[in-house]
Amino acid sequence: MNYILFDGEARNNLLPFTFTRPVADLRLGILSIRGKWEKWLQAKTSTKTEEYLSHKWPLKLESQNIFINASVFPEEKLVERINSLKTGQKLVAGEVLIAFSQKSEEDISNYQEIKFEGEILQISNTWDIFSKNGEEIERDFELLTKGRESQAVDPSNFIKNKEQIFIEEGASVENCSLNASSGPIYIGKNANIMEGSLIRGPFALGEGAIVKLGAKIYGPTTVGPYCKAGGEINNSVLFENSNKGHEGFLGNSVLGEWCNIGADTNTSNLKNNYAEVRLWNYNTENFAKTGLQFCGLMMGDHSKCAINTMFNTGTVAGVSANIFGSGFPRNFIPSFSWGGSKGTSVYDLKKVFETAEIVMGRRGIPLNDEDKEILRNVFELTAKYRR
Repeated sequence: MNYILFDGEARNNLLPFTFTRPVADLRLGILSIRGKWEKWLQAKTSTKTEEYLSHKWPLKLESQNIFINASVFPEEKLVERINSLKTGQKLVAGEVLIAFSQKSEEDISNYQEIKFEGEILQISNTWDIFSKNGEEIERDFELLTKGRESQAVDPSNFIKNKEQIFIEEGASVENCSLNASSGPIYIGKNANIMEGSLIRGPFALGEGAIVKLGAKIYGPTTVGPYCKAGGEINNSVLFENSNKGHEGFLGNSVLGEWCNIGADTNTSNLKNNYAEVRLWNYNTENFAKTGLQFCGLMMGDHSKCAINTMFNTGTVAGVSANIFGSGFPRNFIPSFSWGGSKGTSVYDLKKVFETAEIVMGRRGIPLNDEDKEILRNVFELTAKYRR
């Protein structure tokens, strides 16, 4: 069977993260959404996404295809129901289209509707990435570790609830506190937690990632592959290749790829009056109610901030923003902005490419033509916000 993950209606509510990737490649828990589906399906997937992203994530059609809504997470009964779909059938839960079986790209409005009676776990807004992260760490932990044996835990560590700690091959953890009494702790292949770090689960550390000396990390938190994490972090998600390596607080926040947080930067995740946090929504082009009392920073790919930056509660920074200066910048920082609280100018695309090439090159990854074309498209799509 040929499986295709499609963006669905949630895509616009998941910007700025979906400016530069399909919904399927968002990360929460231990794995990306694509990683979860491919593990459950035991098959590779392709993607139906925005045209400007399709060169990097192409659609692969065969004679028989099952399209799956990438904003929905897999579980056993749902996977079984999807695999039982016949051509011309679609699986729904309430108003949510979960999946459909199709021979060609025809109109599916007249397809036979099959109702899924179980509960679905779905990501609908940016803040779901951190607010649903704990549940996804637990589900991914069970999926990845079932029937497997962890690498031995070094005796120099303080350990609580050892059965819920899994260390992959090549990982290094010494003289640290690993407390899994509130949820599992997963440490990926060749990852390194430096001495003196205090980790409370649920926590996931990706392959090759580093937790710096004396870090204090509260779950549910995910530090993705090849990220660096330090200082104090609470209930946050770092996708991949991003750095929050120094002192300062990051709470109830999400960082995309290739982000860098300057030393002693702090994010507010609670308003002084304890009121509900509103967050910029690209779909409505307004600030949306989150229903949350705690919500910090949403930062798109390639964005960076200088030392001692202060982010107000519920701040959204777009793609390739460069933020610096004293005082609080705006709660909505448009993509390709250069500046801070005293005003911003447009971050020239040529300079964006130059910086990205240096940053990515340090980790042996080239900024290729596909990446540049995606950034060009995002630059044009977001121009109206910089006026």
